[in-house]
Amino acid sequence: MIVEIISWIAVGAILLASATILTSRDWRMSLGALALQYLAAFWLIIRHLPFVMGSAKLIAGWMVVAVLGMTRLGLSNADEESEPFSMLRGRWFQFALIGIAAFVAAGSTARIEAVIPGLGLQVIAGSLLLIGIGVAHLGVSSNLLHTILGLLTMLTGFEIIYSAIESSILVVGLLAIINLGLGLVGSYLLLAGSTPPEIEEEQ
Repeated sequence: MIVEIISWIAVGAILLASATILTSRDWRMSLGALALQYLAAFWLIIRHLPFVMGSAKLIAGWMVVAVLGMTRLGLSNADEESEPFSMLRGRWFQFALIGIAAFVAAGSTARIEAVIPGLGLQVIAGSLLLIGIGVAHLGVSSNLLHTILGLLTMLTGFEIIYSAIESSILVVGLLAIINLGLGLVGSYLLLAGSTPPEIEEEQ
């Protein structure tokens, strides 16, 4: 009973964290929400995987947060300062997308559980929320950091549902490597995008 209650709290944390990542323009808040998202996903994952395998996913996720945070800390805030009006204008549209993702997840969870019993309502709900909001994030954001966060959100949702179906250590390690790879690629692209092109010296 307690496990079920905590699992539903984790689903609520996933909804809050993914919604914050989608709507927030503050990169610190977005990365903090991503860390919370990985923690909530960890709880849902260890319902089907051993604690050690779930911990590997959590550590890999927090390493991604650390890499992106250290990279973003060394960059300017010019990108954030140039977008506030357009982002505020689209804020209600973003909340509408979150609502649609939540309604789809709520309507599909019981049906998926009936077709594939044993997954757990909380696992299915959390996975669908992350995948839906991650896809919405990719559709509305052109910021490089937020695009990477959208990909990581969507991948985390896939990891949750896949961990309930397949418990292979090799697959768990592969997904952790993909998470780290996305974080490193995102870090490189952030640095590359912030580096001004070299100006040839006058002869």
